[in-house]
Amino acid sequence: MKLLENSSFEAMNTQLTIETGDCQIIGRIESYSCKMAGEDKQMFKQFCQEGLPHVLEALSPPQTSGVSPNKQSQSQSGDEGEGPLSDQCSRKTLFYLIATLNASFRPDYDFSRAKSHDFSREPSLNWVFNAVNSSLSSAAGEEFNRLQPQLWQAIDDEICLSECDIYSYNPDLDSDPYGEEGNLWSFNYFFYNKRLKRIVFFTCRSVSLFMAPRDSGLGNDLDLELEEGSFEEEGNMDEERCGALCA
Repeated sequence: MKLLENSSFEAMNTQLTIETGDCQIIGRIESYSCKMAGEDKQMFKQFCQEGLPHVLEALSPPQTSGVSPNKQSQSQSGDEGEGPLSDQCSRKTLFYLIATLNASFRPDYDFSRAKSHDFSREPSLNWVFNAVNSSLSSAAGEEFNRLQPQLWQAIDDEICLSECDIYSYNPDLDSDPYGEEGNLWSFNYFFYNKRLKRIVFFTCRSVSLFMAPRDSGLGNDLDLELEEGSFEEEGNMDEERCGALCA
């Protein structure tokens, strides 16, 4: 998966880091081409050893709604099955989702072992629109509300939202890149346009400033302040002892 340059996304990503007092919102939007080359082709060959590209895989129900996408809307890419038992996507689409995660989080995480049940297909654009806006508005308030129209316009300009199937990644804690202590909530959405052969990936998390994950760097300043404070206290105690002895 090749990361596509997008100046609008780069500008938006700087605004998607928002401090709210007790937590920090960290979000980013990236665009990837689904045209495979080099390493992706090799990975796809290995992936196809477990099943042909057109074979359908069962997905988990979406977390943003109790309604199955099969009953809500027709897939833009024609991936879903006709049966009511579960939502499905082709193994080729599943590979694109996994490859996008690998490209976005490398080299810290490897999602090669991710399974279809770690993903869901969302019921509609409106469901995702409302879920994202609700999470970010609740956390960042007016700062996000000012950003919201530009955010969705930038995504629509890049991927043509009306043509997209939307998937989400909802793993267990062991497989979640945001599973560390201190992360309050997160979401990972894939906007897949089959015609454009492109995926826009929108990932976001809320991190507690009072219980920051070790790798977030957010706790370093607080630790430094505490250490400096302890040094000052020790220095004051030494001065008091010295004053008492002199007296």
